Amino acid sequence: MAFFASKRALGIALLLFVALVAGPAAGRAGEGGTDWVRTETADIRLVSAVAGTAGRESVLLGLEFRLSDGWKVYWRSAGDVGYPPQVDWTGSDNLGQTAMLFPVPHRFSAFGIEQYGYSGHVVYPIEARPAEPGKPLVLRAAVNALVCSEICVPLDATLALDLPAAPAKPTPFTQMLDRWSARVPADLPGLGLDVRSARATGDPASPTLVLELASDVPLQAPDVFPEGPAGLTFGKPEATFGADRRTAELRVPVGAGGDARLSGASLTLTLVDGERFAERPVVVGAGSPAGPARSPATWLAMLGAAVLGGLILNLMPCVLPVLSLKLLAAVGYGGAGRGAVRRGFLASAAGILASFLVLAAGAVALKSAGVAIGWGIQFQQPVFLAAMATLVVLFAANLWGLFEVPLPRSFADLAARMPAEDPTRNRHHHETSLTGHFLTGAFATLLATPCSAPFLGTAIGFALAGGPAEIVSVFAAMGLGLALPYLAVAAVPDLARMLPRPGRWMTVLKRVLSLALAATAIWLLTVLAAQTGAVPALAIAGVFAAVLAAMAVVHRRGLALPLGALAAIVAVAVAGVADRPVPDRETVTAGAGDAAAVAWRPFDRAEVDRLVADGRVVLVDVTADWCLTCKVNKAAVLDRGPVAARLADGSVLAMRADWTSPNPAITEYLASFGRYGIPFNAVYGPAAPRGIALPELLTEEAVLAALRQAGAGPATARLD
Repeated sequence: MAFFASKRALGIALLLFVALVAGPAAGRAGEGGTDWVRTETADIRLVSAVAGTAGRESVLLGLEFRLSDGWKVYWRSAGDVGYPPQVDWTGSDNLGQTAMLFPVPHRFSAFGIEQYGYSGHVVYPIEARPAEPGKPLVLRAAVNALVCSEICVPLDATLALDLPAAPAKPTPFTQMLDRWSARVPADLPGLGLDVRSARATGDPASPTLVLELASDVPLQAPDVFPEGPAGLTFGKPEATFGADRRTAELRVPVGAGGDARLSGASLTLTLVDGERFAERPVVVGAGSPAGPARSPATWLAMLGAAVLGGLILNLMPCVLPVLSLKLLAAVGYGGAGRGAVRRGFLASAAGILASFLVLAAGAVALKSAGVAIGWGIQFQQPVFLAAMATLVVLFAANLWGLFEVPLPRSFADLAARMPAEDPTRNRHHHETSLTGHFLTGAFATLLATPCSAPFLGTAIGFALAGGPAEIVSVFAAMGLGLALPYLAVAAVPDLARMLPRPGRWMTVLKRVLSLALAATAIWLLTVLAAQTGAVPALAIAGVFAAVLAAMAVVHRRGLALPLGALAAIVAVAVAGVADRPVPDRETVTAGAGDAAAVAWRPFDRAEVDRLVADGRVVLVDVTADWCLTCKVNKAAVLDRGPVAARLADGSVLAMRADWTSPNPAITEYLASFGRYGIPFNAVYGPAAPRGIALPELLTEEAVLAALRQAGAGPATARLD
């Protein structure tokens, strides 16, 4: 306590050693900003990101400091000495609310005194809301700031800036304000920098705050700026790193004056590591979690979202081919015993749940090994695509009657020992097909992974950003959701028994359903061709055609013509995808009544920031050839109607990130939003420099609303 008392005494002494310097005359308004108010220690002015208020609910301002060498101003929590700039808006007209934002600070340590602030040059972003949007805004700012070096000097200045009711065009300060706004820490998921636990140790009168950090990439020089109840002061942390530097323990000395206690205190932590930063709320305890993200209520909400997302996944195009197989199996149960129906559908549900648990185990293993993971990433691997295409073709051939899959003897013996409900039914057929039903469920899981659904992205982001418990529980909940239709039929077997008994009509149905699987195989081969080129995909297609033709000859099915047609379709589809050019800009022709074409630029995260700083609005589409939900979004929203018109007329710039093959930059970009799968779309603009994440399934209303919110109005500059 004596140490912290001496720090306070030294701080008071510095503040008492003050030269009262009056600010010069008020800064006059120029183009979007006032003139500099100059002093020996610092220059100050007020600037605006827009030249007028038309169409604006809020206006981004900036309090800009240009400091002399050796001088600094302070963050919102100054540390042991100092205070942040304060602004009195008395005398302003049409000004409603204001909020000053604070970019990530620097640490200044001297003689055991810790201070947080800025040196050289800094801009404090200010969000101002006019009382009556669209009308002139008269700003009168009386600024008081403490500027410190070896001594501290109060700086006073009066700044005047008028914004007319004119178009909200960018000003010379727009780009600068966007840069500084982007450096304001926020409590967002998926930033790759988190606090696993926060606990207090040692003497309650002079405790130590122990923080466990976790990072997606090796840590460089992590620092933390804690804020908490009055009476708590925080020293400089000491870091101890894990073997791979992806984890670290920070020990922060704490002074607790008066009745203040660290244990149980609610803190706001600003984490900084190089150019990465994040804000995290914590409640200090004995290994307490880092805030509400892992609270029981949040956990239950994520499990509910996972179940609902898995249920909706049954309606996605990825799962439809498997549902066709299950429909055929259900038809085969027409008139069967209740027990046979129940066992068959329970076996399919078990296959789904088991497969999701296998996926969860793989995700845990890969994350523990430091590998970037995401939903559907196995479709980025050519070997997996080839194996899946083979499996789908075998299913299709089986439906055509080219071969039957005999069960292993052990399964047949097990089935023979199971009681039959109806001795008049084909007991062997229903009882020995449990393995097939189980594999159908597993097949549904594999084909479901390139699709996303509402609620699914949030749940997956929660799981993959957490530990093994979160991953296993959320993946199991997704499996339960996908299996719910099967469990419903198992609970009420009469739903399946109401179907007609098998007959000749089933042969026609099998042929129709096999075409759906053939289309799935073609799609898988086109994705493979996009990754590896035409030759490997065509070679696999040729093998498929040869094997199927041989089966047809052996079974004397006379299927040479349809098999030849299938092979031709596969060849054309694969060649069309593999040989397509990859230009710097992809052009998509819009539908009738839309703009002529949408010029999609390749995704560049740095370019997004530059364009937004210039006042542009940008829509980013993260997609892949294997993502069927992405294709639905394109066909229904992005490539037609008013959204395509906005993308084509130059008022909104379109960027596309292709995640068909592994791309660490895209994986990191998705993780910055707490997302680990696609589709993913975000809109950026002057009013949303950090981006507005859109739902997995797009609607015209959602996209257009985000464009308006980001600043995509008539005043937004268009591309030349």
